[in-house]
Amino acid sequence: MGLAAISYDSVAVLHNFAERKGIHFTLLSDSDSRIIRSAGLLNTSIPSDNPFFGVPNPGTFILDSNGIIRAKYFEDDYKERFTAADILTHQFGVSPSVGKQTVQGKQLTAVTSASNFVVRGGQRVALVIDIDLKPRMHVYAPGVSEGYIPIEWNMTDAPVFSSHEITLPPSKMLRLEAIGETVPVFTGHFRLERDITIAAENNVKPLADNSGQFTVAGTLRYQACDDKLCYIPQELALKWNFQLEGHDRERVPEELRRKGLE
Repeated sequence: MGLAAISYDSVAVLHNFAERKGIHFTLLSDSDSRIIRSAGLLNTSIPSDNPFFGVPNPGTFILDSNGIIRAKYFEDDYKERFTAADILTHQFGVSPSVGKQTVQGKQLTAVTSASNFVVRGGQRVALVIDIDLKPRMHVYAPGVSEGYIPIEWNMTDAPVFSSHEITLPPSKMLRLEAIGETVPVFTGHFRLERDITIAAENNVKPLADNSGQFTVAGTLRYQACDDKLCYIPQELALKWNFQLEGHDRERVPEELRRKGLE
């Protein structure tokens, strides 16, 4: 597995940036934006006489060993970006090891984690809940018929983030012989994932502590059942901690900067 980044910057600019930030993966210069155009990535909202003309819309392609594109990660707003760790979590099933916290329920254990701890405004990061049910227990999956209480993950509204849809694992169909119904359930170990996009730095800073840390909170609501009984619904409080870091706004030396186009 390899990694390469392509931009409209010159070789000299990329060399300066790589040295300053300690980057060791491949940086490719497409200074005339030929490859950027051919891939349909040119940011056409920038006027042609602007020195930033030629910049691509930011995003990530996932290619297999034969060079075939298997996935794309792009946002509509150029200020919002998927983090590499977010992509590794969703695309390759990498288990996040950042900020793990264990919450104990009566019938299950939930472990929260996130793809990133250090974040910047506009970054899209993955939140994860790993759930282990006690033996012979099940919880109902979303989409179960009316009258059942499905597992539900809600986020507490806050101006430091916006929330995206939940990614659910495949459910199992369980036959309830006592009532003659078959319902979708989760059993054993399963994982819930959802992305959040960190708000702009100016919105997060006032709500972070003196060291730049802030918390995102949510709840996990469920009703567990075994072979004979359904237990009282439970609600667990969840949280994820993050460290806000400012964007790198240092520019390359004047002599390396792209000049305005005539």
